[in-house]
Amino acid sequence: MEGELGNFIKVWITVFISLCYCYIVGKSIAKGPLRLLFLLPIVCLFLYLPLELSSMHLGGLTGFFITWLGNFKLLLFAFGKGPLASDLSNLSLIRFVAVASLPIKIFINDQNKETPSPKTPEKGQTSLLNYAIKGVLFALLLRVYDYSEFIHPKVMLGLYGLHIYFSLELTLAIVAAMAKSLTGDGELEPQFNEPYLCSSLQDFWGRRWNLMVTSILRQTVYEPTRNFSKHIIGRKWAPIPAVIATFSVSALMHEIIFYYLSRLRPTWKITWFFLLHGFCLNVEIVLKKTIGKKWRLPRLISGALTIVVLMITSIWLLIPQLLRFQADVRTLEEIAAFGAFIRNVTRF
Repeated sequence: MEGELGNFIKVWITVFISLCYCYIVGKSIAKGPLRLLFLLPIVCLFLYLPLELSSMHLGGLTGFFITWLGNFKLLLFAFGKGPLASDLSNLSLIRFVAVASLPIKIFINDQNKETPSPKTPEKGQTSLLNYAIKGVLFALLLRVYDYSEFIHPKVMLGLYGLHIYFSLELTLAIVAAMAKSLTGDGELEPQFNEPYLCSSLQDFWGRRWNLMVTSILRQTVYEPTRNFSKHIIGRKWAPIPAVIATFSVSALMHEIIFYYLSRLRPTWKITWFFLLHGFCLNVEIVLKKTIGKKWRLPRLISGALTIVVLMITSIWLLIPQLLRFQADVRTLEEIAAFGAFIRNVTRF
C-alpha cells in the first residue's frame, strides 16, 4: 500500500505540473490547431500515467479523471470550448487544474466573477441523507459477499452492478468534499441523478447516468457528428449517426479504463455492450419520432422495461469483464489494506 500511495502521489504531481504547462499554453497561444499541437503531448502523457498504478481504486479513478475527463476537456480547451473555456484572466491556476483534473465546474455570475452555485439547505440535507442511505446499503452489500457461496451466480452478478453504482457515487461524493476545500467555490459536477428512476434508455444515458461524461461526449462527439449529419440526412434523422458515434467513443474509453484495471487483452464485449445500447437507443428514437405522439407506454412500464434491458445486457456483457480480473476480490482486499494502513498510521 505504501508503494502504491507513493506512485499515486508521483502521478498526481506530474498531472499538476502538466496542467500548469497547459495553463501557460492557454494564456500564450490562441485557440485553434496550434494550441492543440502544444497540448497533444499532455494528452498522450495522460494516456500513459494510469499505467503507473496497479490498484483498482487509485488507478481506476486516475484513469477516469485524467485519461477520460481531463483529456477530453483539454481537447475542447484547444478550441476554446468546454469547461475550461472561461477567460483565463478570471480562472486562477489552482482552479484551472481542479477543473481540468476533477469532475468539477466553476459557476460564473453576471459580472464574470466566479461564484459558487446556489444551494439551499434543504437540498444539502437531502443529499446528505441520500448519501447516508447509500452508504449503509453499500456496507450491507459488502457483508453479503461473505455469503456469496449460498447465492445464485446470476444474483451475485446483479449485486456487483449495485456495488459499481454505490462505490462510484460515494467515492465521487468524497471527491466533492475535497474539491470544495481545494477551490473554495467549486462544485462537483453531479455524476448521477437517481438512475434507477429512469423512464427510457434516452433518459438513463442522457440525463441520469454519469452526467459529466455525458456532457463531455455531447460536446466532443455528439454535437459535431449531428451537425455534420444534418447536411446529409436532414435534421430529423441526424441524431441517429450521432448516437452511434457517441457510444462508439464511449466504448473505446471504457475499454481503455478496463485495461488500466486489468492489464488483460480486451475481449471487446464491453464495446459490444455500448454498441448494442447505442442501437437500442436509436430504435427508441425512431419509434418516438414515428409513433411516439400517437402511442406511448406508461412511465412505470417503460421504466421497468429499461431497467430489465440494462440488467440483462450488463449481466451478459459488462459485469463478467470485471470478474475476469477478480475485481470483486481485489476491491475487498484493497479496502482491507487501506484500513490496515490507516490503523498503522494513526498509531504514531
